[in-house]
Amino acid sequence: MRRDAQVRRDALLDAAMICFRQSGYGIALEDVAAAAGVGRGTLYRNFKDRMALVLAVFERELRRIGERLDPTGSLDQAIATIALDGAATTALFHRLALDLPLDPGNRRHFEALAERMAEMLQPIVDRAHATGRLDPAIGARQVVLVVRMISNILLKHQSPEEKQAVLAELLALLDHGLLPRPVS
Repeated sequence: MRRDAQVRRDALLDAAMICFRQSGYGIALEDVAAAAGVGRGTLYRNFKDRMALVLAVFERELRRIGERLDPTGSLDQAIATIALDGAATTALFHRLALDLPLDPGNRRHFEALAERMAEMLQPIVDRAHATGRLDPAIGARQVVLVVRMISNILLKHQSPEEKQAVLAELLALLDHGLLPRPVS
């Protein structure tokens, strides 16, 4: 993709994230294009429809989280990184989930995003299993669910220090519940 075309596409994704967060899924796409400083034609050259735009927003955010995730780090670090960096994305997802018409094709796209997140976490989960840090019955998909739950507890109006304190408390709670139990 040419640099100028990539700049316009990125502007559309940035604007879509803001517009969807503020107004929900039903916002006029012309408003998204205007917020990005481009015309409708540019929007439709990049995204065939509203759902393609929504999916592209989430795919980009997932890619950004993956870039910040340390695959050699601890499970706690991974959970913290994803929960803190992905809180806005999780909030947007929940905002849009109320309005999204999930036909079977769209549902598969969203399930694929969750699977990609689990794949990103798999090496970390495998290492946590090997070190006894994570119960073998808990897999990457369940860790994704934990991250989603934590992200929903973190509030956007909280300071970074408050978020860190809540996160530390939640991780301590999880430590107690996620550790393997001795077999009797």
